[in-house]
Amino acid sequence: MKALNKQTAPKAQRPERIIQFGEGNFLRAFIDWIIYNMNEKTDFNSSVVVVQPIDKGMVDMLNAQDDLYHVNLQGLDKGETVNSLTMIDVISRALNPYTQNNEFMKLAEQPEMRFVISNTTEAGIAFDPSCKLTDAPASSYPGKLTQLLYHRFKTFNGDKSKGLIIFPCELIFLNGHKLKETIYQYIELWQLGDEFKTWFEEACGVYATLVDRIVPGFPRKDIAAIKEKLQYDDNLVVQAEIFHLWVIEAPQEIAKEFPADKAGLNVLFVPSEAPYHERKVTLLNGPHTVLSPVAYLSGVNIVRDACQHPVIGQYINKVMFDELMETLNLPKDELKKFAEDVLERFNNPFVDHAVTSIMLNSFPKYETRDLPGLKTYLQRKGELPKGLVLGLAAIITYYKGGVREDGAEITPNDAPEIMQLLKDLWATGDTQKVTEGVLAATSIWGEDLNNIPGLTAAVKADLDSIQEKGMLKTVKGIL
Repeated sequence: MKALNKQTAPKAQRPERIIQFGEGNFLRAFIDWIIYNMNEKTDFNSSVVVVQPIDKGMVDMLNAQDDLYHVNLQGLDKGETVNSLTMIDVISRALNPYTQNNEFMKLAEQPEMRFVISNTTEAGIAFDPSCKLTDAPASSYPGKLTQLLYHRFKTFNGDKSKGLIIFPCELIFLNGHKLKETIYQYIELWQLGDEFKTWFEEACGVYATLVDRIVPGFPRKDIAAIKEKLQYDDNLVVQAEIFHLWVIEAPQEIAKEFPADKAGLNVLFVPSEAPYHERKVTLLNGPHTVLSPVAYLSGVNIVRDACQHPVIGQYINKVMFDELMETLNLPKDELKKFAEDVLERFNNPFVDHAVTSIMLNSFPKYETRDLPGLKTYLQRKGELPKGLVLGLAAIITYYKGGVREDGAEITPNDAPEIMQLLKDLWATGDTQKVTEGVLAATSIWGEDLNNIPGLTAAVKADLDSIQEKGMLKTVKGIL
């Protein structure tokens, strides 16, 4: 078996046009895979310089393989099982700015640099007032980026054609708006002047994006077989699902410069990412949140098995297609296609997604992912959505704890005050008190849900049915 490096594997030389903050599994399986496809299928012809955002990271491992690695895509594509391996060759080099600060700052001096892409975790886009312009480098990601932009501004004497296009991929709604705001805070703190501020405003663009691809990461259990198949000793293989979606809130001229759609990729340039964010939260996270307790209390442990179950599968379809889809404002055919893709992802034969892993903090999740849909459905249809109501009753039942019919332990996990509230309510043995108490918890919902017409009676009826007949018979009753 060969070592993986540019002596043993072909690696194209391309102009360095992209700075990427972050070297983790997600960026390598999503962004770098997208750039690989753009290089292969369009005249994009660009390579990536990776910058490690924190002082401990993986750039040494990357550089040891000359920044080559494989992406292993697994899943269902239009019903067909796919399990592919692709060598990604787009990273030219990887830098640690904590030990190579000069090389890091020199990236600003390269005239052909055009894009900055980041995924520094949700906590990465934060303002740290202790950062100084003279730090080598600033500790925060926005601080480092501001240092780089300011150096570029000075190097090219404020030339407007040398601005950068910035795509943050952190999982926060309107991540671009947050990043831009933080850069303004540094401009202010470091007194970088109006000229630089104007250059940043007019020459650079910071665009909000929404990313979507499940990336399990390094395939520990399959790695020996994968290396055998590749005949390369690749220690940076990254596994991901086939589905990918990148929504970028930016004008069409940016799409011309970043022609991902021309490479046949699911990358959308749109005027607003909000409806896409709402679609993902509603049609992917929403069903996840309610199917998990319903499935678990019916004796089903894995998301895929829940989808394929004769009763729970119907329940999932009801919640997605008949209830939640009815509450969204994008074109129906687009929503249907997205929902079908979601089901294909839930059915991924390579991912054993335990329903219990989704149930951590179920109440706050229901509040953001399902409650808005429940209210909109009631408003539009004049009745409560039975599947979403049952989902709430299932969460309340799950939080009672105890054991399942097959003897499996039920161990809910949430904020201590929520756990205590449920324990006290269930100790009364009265489902009316349990229902009213949970729905009245303004600390969870921000309001008293007993005020939603019919909800208290509907949740209590479901709780009673689950106690008397069990979960599966209760589900059958609403189908």
